[in-house]
Amino acid sequence: MVRTTASTKSNQLYYGDNLSVLRRHIEPESVDLVYLDPPFNSNRSYNVLFKEKNGDESPAQIEAFGDTWVWSHETESLFRELLDGDIPLAVKDALEAFRRLVGENDVLAYLTMMTARLIELHRVLKDSGSIFLHCDPTSSHYLKILLDAIFGPTNFRNEIVWRRTQAKALMSRRLPNNHDVILAYGKSDSAVWAEDSLFQPYDEEELDEKTLAKYSQRDAEGRRYQLTSLINPSPNRPNLTYEFLGVTRVWRWTRERMQAAYDAGLVVQTAPGRVPRMKRYLDEQRGKPLGDVWDDIAPLNSRAAERLGYPTQKPVALLSRIIEFASVPGDVILDPFAGCGTTVDAAQKLGRRWIGIDVTTLAIDLIDARLRHTYGESIKANYEILGIPQDITGAHSLFQFSPFEFERWCVMLVDGQPNEKQVGDRGIDGVIRIPVDARGTSQRVLVSVKGGSISPAHVRDLIGTVESNKAAMGVFITLKEPTAAMKEAANHSGIYSYPVNGQQYPRVQIITVAELLAGVRPKLPLTLLPYYQARRRHDAGSEQLTLG
Repeated sequence: MVRTTASTKSNQLYYGDNLSVLRRHIEPESVDLVYLDPPFNSNRSYNVLFKEKNGDESPAQIEAFGDTWVWSHETESLFRELLDGDIPLAVKDALEAFRRLVGENDVLAYLTMMTARLIELHRVLKDSGSIFLHCDPTSSHYLKILLDAIFGPTNFRNEIVWRRTQAKALMSRRLPNNHDVILAYGKSDSAVWAEDSLFQPYDEEELDEKTLAKYSQRDAEGRRYQLTSLINPSPNRPNLTYEFLGVTRVWRWTRERMQAAYDAGLVVQTAPGRVPRMKRYLDEQRGKPLGDVWDDIAPLNSRAAERLGYPTQKPVALLSRIIEFASVPGDVILDPFAGCGTTVDAAQKLGRRWIGIDVTTLAIDLIDARLRHTYGESIKANYEILGIPQDITGAHSLFQFSPFEFERWCVMLVDGQPNEKQVGDRGIDGVIRIPVDARGTSQRVLVSVKGGSISPAHVRDLIGTVESNKAAMGVFITLKEPTAAMKEAANHSGIYSYPVNGQQYPRVQIITVAELLAGVRPKLPLTLLPYYQARRRHDAGSEQLTLG
């Protein structure tokens, strides 16, 4: 694992296994709110989609992580570590019960993985903190047992149902599954719960029958209101007992306040001798109380402004709602499965500090690009990326830890699209696209990455692959310094003439990781960014504007 140092900035983005990051870098009781959307045990792959040259979704996908968990020696070791460790007895009992119930299979592997992480998340939460765990019905019942064991059943707040889509079709054996579950727990009774944010403004065009009946009257300006009692519920209030408009009662207000409200038209006597009542306007109320079934936040469709092509991407509105009622500005929000960064984006928008963790360099690069595109390049001053190599020593460490992640990281440094899989790439680890006309047509620059031994044959192989694939150019990235013979091979690769302006470039060029870390980039025409781009946001409250 690439070693990191403590961050001096207010926000952190970590590359690495979240269990290791939590144990090594996140202090106890330092986090106010945890939201996690872990991979479900549903035999799917989670992918980041890239743009095709015409802007459509590319058939090539990058597997960010697979969620098929396999019981293995490593899982057995973690299971034993948990049982032998200093964790609550209830958690050990739950794990042993799961083993008897489901057996040594993928489900138990998933639950073991989650147990270790939920224990650490409980440790880093403040007493005033909360956790919101997003899952689907295939795992929610098991995860709730785990959360009960770790957080305590009395700290359970809600099982929130989010309708993520309409029911697709009738099923012959069961109903369609069109909702997710969000399990909400506080760490203690003092967990933040901002009541005022738990109301939705009334939409006067779509009021329910009960609200229409209550607010059936309108004033001269068309504002809806109802008349409510001004009688004090306590009959023994001599200082509030007086006659007003010919009626003596124990009132809620002093005589002075009552007279001021009457003069303002807020106190109404519908007929002489009747008890005066107060106008309560609909548009002055907090709104409709939010329940635990959320069907008002639509999932992201193909035209959503914030869409990045991440299949499991959640709407910013969903995360914003959770953050607003379970934290206050300045609080620290943690997402240990950061994915494409929706939690991070929502926290930034709402003035919270944040920590994001993900196990792929791809996700970290995507979140970094999302933040810079949405908030502008100045946002970089507010966060630090940790775990991604910052120097040549870190690059060597990443290569030793995961050669595949090292290849992806190198490709992303040159704004390329990494390969979908590690095998079968025929020496090509990624593709850069360069536009050649206004219609969106592009040509390819093939990228080959080598972290180990290198030779002139590797350069000649890239030259041959560029030619056979009719690609425009090739870029050879190497961790080691290239030999003179390799440079000579690249020098004889030929010239590429860019059709837009006739400028000439080497057909194949070599660049070292050390040069990339120093800010040097291959000599290329303007390249197309590989990711979908969320629309830019000028500030937390402004509307989004499409960038070109």
